[in-house]
Amino acid sequence: MTQSRPVYLKLRDQIAAAIIEGEYPEGAMLPSVRALAAERGANPLTVAKAYQQFQNDGLVEVQRGVGMYVVEGAAEALLKSEREAFLREEWPEIRARMKRLGLDPADLLVSG
Repeated sequence: MTQSRPVYLKLRDQIAAAIIEGEYPEGAMLPSVRALAAERGANPLTVAKAYQQFQNDGLVEVQRGVGMYVVEGAAEALLKSEREAFLREEWPEIRARMKRLGLDPADLLVSG
């Protein structure tokens, strides 16, 4: 499932996780396109496309000549949308696999 996703969406997911986890807190400036591309070993155009997604969703704000900032409420909005996407897209597949394997959710809580 995840392997077929475009690289910019995978990168977008990594940045979203960093915002949710507080690596890029609200009000913080995101790394420049070039800096993030170098850090992640990605093409700058791919990073720009991922950043554009955040801009389109209103999660970051651009200050011309300065940089891109995480807006207030971005982490909460991302957490909500990521949870919804997980429950809609990933959980049904996980639940079906658990059923095939004869796993009960309670088994997961006691193992490990």
